[in-house]
Amino acid sequence: MKLKIKITGPKVHDVGYRYFLMTNAIDLGLIGFHARNKGSGEDQEVIALAEGDDEAIADFKVLVETRKPDHADVSNIAFVDFEGDVMKTESYAQVCSAIQLNKAIPILIDMRDDLKAVRKNTDMIPQMSEDIKAVRKTGDATLEEIKAVRKNTDTIPQMSEEIKGMREDIQPGYASGLRQVQADIRALKDRVGMR
Repeated sequence: MKLKIKITGPKVHDVGYRYFLMTNAIDLGLIGFHARNKGSGEDQEVIALAEGDDEAIADFKVLVETRKPDHADVSNIAFVDFEGDVMKTESYAQVCSAIQLNKAIPILIDMRDDLKAVRKNTDMIPQMSEDIKAVRKTGDATLEEIKAVRKNTDTIPQMSEEIKGMREDIQPGYASGLRQVQADIRALKDRVGMR
């Protein structure tokens, strides 16, 4: 028995519909199978041809009516008896493999180019690691300098107290020394006759 199936809907292309049908045709043991995408105005179409014994075709028909790929949006399914030739299921599976490889090649090339870029960037990691070590070493030296400055500044309050103490020690002697110098200057002025 041969059957033509027309699946129509807003989203029946690019959802894996043909591969979904092919996998089930193989699973049910259909001897012939072919599917193609076809545009039809606003709706998309998948046209499938199936060949097999009556029971396998009946099971395939039920499957098509009750199941679909996850992202498919189907509005109509029509079944019509078919009299033409149907490609062998194995041959169609090989065609599908070639189609998928053809789709995959550009993606694989992009992935290869991306991998090359990643490798180029990772080649810089050892240099970056050395730069980080140098920065850490500089940071450690700076930290030691800061600690030394802190240690020195910690003694400033103590030095300030020592200076105050010295002033207090000097002031009494300074005042009496200043008085003595003033007295000496007056005596000199008296001798010279300056007033």
